[in-house]
Amino acid sequence: MSFQTPAKRSGRSVDTAKIGSGLKLLVALVGLMWLSEVVDTAMNGALDQYGIISREPRGLVGILTAPFLHLGFGHLISNTLPLVTLGALIAVSGAARLFAVTAIVTVIGGFGTWLISPPNTITIGASGLVFGYASYLILRGLFNRRLGQVLLGILVVMVWGSALLGGLLPQDGISWQGHLFGGIAGVLAAWVLADDKQQRVK
Repeated sequence: MSFQTPAKRSGRSVDTAKIGSGLKLLVALVGLMWLSEVVDTAMNGALDQYGIISREPRGLVGILTAPFLHLGFGHLISNTLPLVTLGALIAVSGAARLFAVTAIVTVIGGFGTWLISPPNTITIGASGLVFGYASYLILRGLFNRRLGQVLLGILVVMVWGSALLGGLLPQDGISWQGHLFGGIAGVLAAWVLADDKQQRVK
């Protein structure tokens, strides 16, 4: 007599597929940032004009493009490490979840940056996305009421907390507005994507 256990095999494969798809999307996002900087460097920074130009209608396109543009490879490298680390923690929930968090943080955080940044300034860089990922991870467990996610949020605070708070202080050449609204958008993403709301949608 033979036995089959399709449910267990299916569960494992689905989980593996979700993690794989999430990590592939993260690699694609970071790869696009690096490719953009290579092209921008070859064009002597010509792409930087497509960042978020505060309160200018033409600057609205920068809401979508700014996270993929950086002021040199030093700027890009400083954003890549936290982006990959925090993004990977979200990516294990699948590409759909990573895409949803990224979309909410990019649009809401970018619009807030466009709205309150000083006039005649261009904001570029993925640091707003980093702040959004961090605040999402910090508060996700509270909205989902899951102990493991709460503990992960505490770990994020312990590792990145001081850097996050420092990024909110006004500094020349640093967009605290982008950091602030990225963080706010991450909180919104944690609330919108909470398990109870997702169940009601289904």
